[in-house]
Amino acid sequence: MTDDGQELSEREAAVLAYESRTWPGPGAKERAIREHLGMTPVRYYQLLNALMDDPRALAHAPGTVNRLRRIRADRRARR
Repeated sequence: MTDDGQELSEREAAVLAYESRTWPGPGAKERAIREHLGMTPVRYYQLLNALMDDPRALAHAPGTVNRLRRIRADRRARR
């Protein structure tokens, strides 16, 4: 993904919106991803990982993207 001046697609914005929600229990998020976004959880997380490095995503949802970047950095530091 590149910063070509375009806004996020509806799917990309939906992924960021899902990531900002809290989920009631195990499996609820993955079930919602399949049912409402029409993709597998694996594809969802691939797209989410790419969005974390996309300047458009940072502009769209800075709180969510920065939180995800902190979590990713913490996990990398523990390795």
